[in-house]
Amino acid sequence: MTARKPGAPMPAQLRALIHSSAAHPARSIACPHCHAPVGRPCTLRTTGQYLPAPHPRRINAWAQQTAVCPECQVAPGSPCHDERRPRRLVHDRRHQEAEETAA
Repeated sequence: MTARKPGAPMPAQLRALIHSSAAHPARSIACPHCHAPVGRPCTLRTTGQYLPAPHPRRINAWAQQTAVCPECQVAPGSPCHDERRPRRLVHDRRHQEAEETAA
């Protein structure tokens, strides 16, 4: 059996462009669900298989840390609320605000 001839090395600028555009901005924080570290993709807790998209809890935590909520007017880092009752998930408009901030 013959070994495959290696291809040309990829330029560092191109490699950085590919990796930065493919990763979801929620990877900038650790996942509270599967405990994936910063910069690493989320995994299935049972098999350790990488997931193509972050867990919803990671996306919610990222939106909470990144954006001001236009719905309930809370600062980044504070959880959203409905009539003074804390919400488990952030408002949809906060997700949109975080996406616009990241872009």
